[in-house]
Amino acid sequence: MEPLLAGAGGASAAAGNAAMRHRKLFCFGLGYSAMALSRRLGAREWRISGTCRSSRRRAALDALGVEAALFDGEAPMDPPEALAGTTHLLSSVPPDAEGDPVLRRHAADLGRTRTVEWVGYLSTTGVYGDRDGGWVDESSDTRPSSERSARRVTAERAWLEWGAEHGIAVQVFRLAGIYGPGRSALDRIRNGAARRIDKPGHFFSRIHVEDIATVLEASIAKPEAGGIYNVCDDEPAEPAEVVAYACELLGVEPPPLIPFSDAELSVRARTFWADNRRVRNGRVKEKLDVELAFPDYRAGLRAIAGLPASSSTASVRQPISPSRESR
Repeated sequence: MEPLLAGAGGASAAAGNAAMRHRKLFCFGLGYSAMALSRRLGAREWRISGTCRSSRRRAALDALGVEAALFDGEAPMDPPEALAGTTHLLSSVPPDAEGDPVLRRHAADLGRTRTVEWVGYLSTTGVYGDRDGGWVDESSDTRPSSERSARRVTAERAWLEWGAEHGIAVQVFRLAGIYGPGRSALDRIRNGAARRIDKPGHFFSRIHVEDIATVLEASIAKPEAGGIYNVCDDEPAEPAEVVAYACELLGVEPPPLIPFSDAELSVRARTFWADNRRVRNGRVKEKLDVELAFPDYRAGLRAIAGLPASSSTASVRQPISPSRESR
């Protein structure tokens, strides 16, 4: 595999990147979203390290040039000195019944580094709960409708309080449903796992993984202590609509519509479908000057399929409702 941290050639390139070499991104949870950011920063001579849960995963990350420590939340990470020199920290580790595992095991260690200047905590738009299809933004109150989302609210608060206590800029990123290469409706169709569940008027917001990386990179450039950002595209849509469009791109017949009442869903999936809301993303545009590469699911799926962007998707903008959501 090609190293993630491949250096640029030539003396001038090395000199140009010298200022970046002291920067170190440490990711608690080197998963799908964290790796998208890591690839970008690694190409710019940042040091990249973080945690994973298995020795096999650590070996794979090592082959990519990423220093990885083992951490499962049950015990401090191994080796503990992996945090040394961290300037930027990203956490995507989900909270458990006892709270946030990273803060539980390493809050004091992070405070002692005295080098951390930016922290990003990846949360979820699930903290807004069910709004019966209504719009929410960052000023909307949190109304988690599941224990999992309630834990996220608690974890967000804990990270923001930790940042205020230590004088470190902590930002919370509430992510919508994540998709991208290898994790999209196109992949589910190809492997036979796609279904079209019919629940008219039930909306989900989404975000392409590369747009997540864009938002995080923009925040690093413009840190805001206590900042909270919704990270989603411009167009919430019904899941059946997304699957149908993916089938169109692949030139296959879409699977039949299944009435929601007849769908056999797991307990977790039913929890997922219990919330119906549309999420605004204006703050990342206004505060971070972000322009999404994939402003709707059509643009994202076309890119994953290797197709050029169509003029119809390039012009889509988030609809403006007559008034803000009732509270």
